[in-house]
Amino acid sequence: MNLREVRRSIIEPALLLLPAKMDSPQAIVMLLAITRQEDPEQRRRQWPTGPARSLWQAEQGGGMITGLLRYRVDSIRDWATGLCVVRGIAPAAPEVWKAIEHDDILAAGLARLLLYTDPARLPELGDEVGAWDLYLRTWRPGAYTRGDAAQRAGLRAKWSRNYAAALEVA
Repeated sequence: MNLREVRRSIIEPALLLLPAKMDSPQAIVMLLAITRQEDPEQRRRQWPTGPARSLWQAEQGGGMITGLLRYRVDSIRDWATGLCVVRGIAPAAPEVWKAIEHDDILAAGLARLLLYTDPARLPELGDEVGAWDLYLRTWRPGAYTRGDAAQRAGLRAKWSRNYAAALEVA
């Protein structure tokens, strides 16, 4: 599935399930770039045996699942719970984690909510550095954190390509 299809068939329907203020070109670009960064082959499961699932590669105990379902701000927690209910999934971390491997709309909605938890505004379109910083703050990619300088540089270069591809679809 190309990025236009991901936008049209996954991200746009997910954004319709959230408050209107969550839908913006900046949010769409971030979601597209992150899915390309996290799961470029669209396996929806961390390969070969990792704990992350979905096009956005969420771990059961991470921010996109447990973090949102237990979030300190009622509205965000309620939106996450509401997404689960609308998608027919019990709002409990194990069930959500299993579901997002196959329910791309639920995963996209949760990914958008995770971006919303960041206190900074979404970066303006074209602000690749700001987008990279937001991605690092919200996704906290282990490959970057544990990587050496060359691995980090490779991930940063990959982000640059993925962000540019996402901008073309926005």
